[in-house]
Amino acid sequence: MFNTSQRPLGRSFLIDAFKAAGCLLIVLHHLAFYGPMSDVVNVAFPAVVDWFYDHGRLAVQFFLVCAGFLTAGSLARYASLTLSEALKLAWQRYLRLAIPLLAALSFTVLVSEWVRPDFAHASLSAPPGWGQALAHMALMQHVLELEALSAGIWYVAIDFQLYAMALTCLVVLKAWPRAQTVNPGLDRADAKRWAMWLVLVCASLWWWNLDSNLDDWGVYFWGSYGLGLLAWEARRFTGSGASEGQVRRWIVGALMLLVGGVSWWLEPRARIALAWSLAALLMAVPEAWLWGRGLGASRWRSALEWLSGVSYSVFLIHFGVSLAVSAVVTQHWPDALWANVLGVLASLLLSLLLGGLLCRWVERQPPTVWRWWFWVGAFKASVALALFMNPVV
Repeated sequence: MFNTSQRPLGRSFLIDAFKAAGCLLIVLHHLAFYGPMSDVVNVAFPAVVDWFYDHGRLAVQFFLVCAGFLTAGSLARYASLTLSEALKLAWQRYLRLAIPLLAALSFTVLVSEWVRPDFAHASLSAPPGWGQALAHMALMQHVLELEALSAGIWYVAIDFQLYAMALTCLVVLKAWPRAQTVNPGLDRADAKRWAMWLVLVCASLWWWNLDSNLDDWGVYFWGSYGLGLLAWEARRFTGSGASEGQVRRWIVGALMLLVGGVSWWLEPRARIALAWSLAALLMAVPEAWLWGRGLGASRWRSALEWLSGVSYSVFLIHFGVSLAVSAVVTQHWPDALWANVLGVLASLLLSLLLGGLLCRWVERQPPTVWRWWFWVGAFKASVALALFMNPVV
């Protein structure tokens, strides 16, 4: 069932800025988190390395809020969904996530086996098993408590779960009996959808997110993701009419302030405060700021858009790149500060380069079943080669 509200056209400057910042932060966080290069650099620059080690993971909030905001925009055309329509959208989402993931995992598995003989370090995962490989293909490795083959890929599974939860809300709307009411406006599907998302945000921030045992499930992260959904809906309210839209945005703003205040009172969490701040910015900034109107074309804006566009591919490929660079630097200059500093910088730049190539050759290609099967085969071949080189006893 289609709604007349449509997703805004064009690129959002603010979304691009958030995604680009998140991309750089998460790569630098993992470079600080996984040694051994960062161990050497930390001796000379402890404050810098410790900051990225402790706080770089907050970059996840940039991606969660942006993902929620963009998902709300993409689903705005649907007032509700049948189960078959939701399953089709979920499958399309899975293909978009899984195809570049399988390509990046194939690369990482091969790099891991290449460096294993001369690189004994805790950051190197054990040779993969077939069950572990199948779990990665199904985005279930953390739920099944299996070791991940690359850093940060838990987020891919969480992203898919969150998208599935949003689709489920629209399926529930389809089955929701139409209430008889004097005011037809109270019965609109978009109001019901907004209410469901708000209830889930409260449940996540006030309950699920307080239990770290749930951090392999989307419900733990729905609070941040849902704040992005609500921010998009709040901006759409402006289109309902100047005065009415402004009143609705003020109501949404007050509700978001209440939700954030209660969340902080229950347990102060920097990650939730950041997510709330990002969502508030997306909701409240003028249209010119959101879309970057008046900034004009420039090299730095083009670079920002490029980095935002390749952020997912960079996220997927950077761990394999850092393994390769770490192995070379550790083998030849294990204690040289200059070599390890250059190694960290080289890991960052090569991650951006290879991430751009992965995005161009894999992520931006149409996500067809044939391409999925191709990269499933490539991933299985990399696992088979790893098992041949290092048999699992």
